[in-house]
Amino acid sequence: MANVGIVYWSGTGNTERMAELIEQGAKEAGAAVTRKNVASASQDELAGYDVVVFGSPSMGAEVVEESEMEPFVTSALPGLKDKKAALFGSYGWGDGEWMRNWSAQLKSAGLKLLDDGLIVNETPDGDKADSCVAYGKKIAAF
Repeated sequence: MANVGIVYWSGTGNTERMAELIEQGAKEAGAAVTRKNVASASQDELAGYDVVVFGSPSMGAEVVEESEMEPFVTSALPGLKDKKAALFGSYGWGDGEWMRNWSAQLKSAGLKLLDDGLIVNETPDGDKADSCVAYGKKIAAF
């Protein structure tokens, strides 16, 4: 059984809802899951997870949230080399450049990414919610 840690930042609630749905899917697939807002997460606990999952909405000019999420992930990266990881987030506009850049950042730091990340435009409902649950199941099997 995989031990999955989900750390996210959410402004409007869309990324938080994605985190909840991903957690649901991973648990349905048999994983043990800890889900935390980045404000209450500790870098030290990341070492205890088989898979680290980071979530952030796209902000400004297609970037990861800059005041909490980006500094947390960037400072944690040196200790996560060879760690399995996955990324997710919501966006309101653009083409996903922020997720491509974030994925490249983690790959260059030596993390083993599940894929290029899951992005959802606006609210994760209907088919988008189903995609989040399915992503959680994929993470659990990673």
